[in-house]
Amino acid sequence: MNVATVEPVSAELLRRHDVAGPRYTSYPTADRFVEAFGADDYVRALQQRRSGAAALVLPLSLYVHIPFCESLCYYCACNKIITKHHDRAAEYLRYLGREVDLHTAQLGVGQTVTQLHLGGGTPTFLSDAELRELMAMLRRSFNLAPGGEYSIEVDPRTIDARRLDTLAELGFNRLSFGVQDFDPAVQKAVHRVQPAEQVFALVQAARERGFDSVNVDLIYGLPQQTPESFARTIQQVNELRPDRIALYAYAHLPERFKPQRRIAIAELPGAAGKVAMLTDAMARFMGAGYVYVGMDHFALPNDALAVAKRQGRLHRNFQGYSTQPDCDLIGLGVSSIGRIGATYSQNAKTLEEYYDAIDHGRFAVVRGLALSRDDLVRRAVIMALMCQGEVLFESVNLAYLIDFKSYFAPELEAMHELAEQGLVTLDDSGIQVSATGWYFVRAVAMAFDRYLQADRNRARFSKII
Repeated sequence: MNVATVEPVSAELLRRHDVAGPRYTSYPTADRFVEAFGADDYVRALQQRRSGAAALVLPLSLYVHIPFCESLCYYCACNKIITKHHDRAAEYLRYLGREVDLHTAQLGVGQTVTQLHLGGGTPTFLSDAELRELMAMLRRSFNLAPGGEYSIEVDPRTIDARRLDTLAELGFNRLSFGVQDFDPAVQKAVHRVQPAEQVFALVQAARERGFDSVNVDLIYGLPQQTPESFARTIQQVNELRPDRIALYAYAHLPERFKPQRRIAIAELPGAAGKVAMLTDAMARFMGAGYVYVGMDHFALPNDALAVAKRQGRLHRNFQGYSTQPDCDLIGLGVSSIGRIGATYSQNAKTLEEYYDAIDHGRFAVVRGLALSRDDLVRRAVIMALMCQGEVLFESVNLAYLIDFKSYFAPELEAMHELAEQGLVTLDDSGIQVSATGWYFVRAVAMAFDRYLQADRNRARFSKII
């Protein structure tokens, strides 16, 4: 869906949809993974890939999780380990190497990779020598294809122009800078102080070194934020003019994420303030020439993400929006999530468990899911809503040999209610998300989530606004 205008959102809609819900980086969502799916199931999925046509025609995507951070950001919901001891990284790399060996024992050496992402934590916690060791390890085991997307998350406080030279030398062509907010009061409230001048200098240095794309992460809904203060940050980001912008809503779940208990609830903006920030940010970004790619993302028109959106090739995976809809994804490292065929899997969330599994010569997968036929159909519908903002009945009918209107009769009843609220339009050909509905696209997708409709306990999720 291409949102051309930014429409006001009524207080009634805000109250009605101020509920918790998934972000749908996958369907079924990761909270539905079960411990009954383990390392043996993962091995079978890898073997099926190697013996099937996918190994010949579908490239791989790699995600490597580096969990270490030197300091704690109070808003963080990532799996991380706060430490000043950089020697812990050397041990972690040894175990990553052994995990890679487990994969090549199943898939063989030289599987083509067209997408690599280093996330965390703080991947730039690793020294230059350790980053070289990691990339050499991956290149020995996989064929990193020319022209692929090779990205790394960067904490601006841990890097300088010299380190950017190292990243370019190692083949990274995309950078993602964690900015969140430029306002000093907000930075202090979340324990992440980094001057705007530092970020501007790094982005300029990245451009001089020829990186294909620079992304900036922002968060709205943080403590001390107001629509006025966040508007100043948006203006600065427009002046910075990164190739991509990821704009996330802060999810305050202190019962799940201990660092968030340091945030004073009274300092958080309410739903109306958050929507005002989102509305203003969307208008300012699109006014500055950015394409509204999807729920979280904006991109300049010539960026690969915007091109994929125009061409209908956009997908959403565990790292957010992606240009590669059919990639199997191998997750390496503690807590990493992967997708192989019609399965999802996740590694152990603690170093102790992760190391123990590798020491016993087995994958560290501790939970996952083998998708049913119903899961696959519903995933297609939910991802079409999240990525294209529309579902065409005929395309789903042909792909999955169903009659959409009878298969999803209860869901279509819910769509009629959403249509009355102005969130979608519905006709004989399909469902289209409206401009206003895009604020609530998670609510539209939730109507097709069989697990969520059966289990109304949504306390595990963030609010959708």
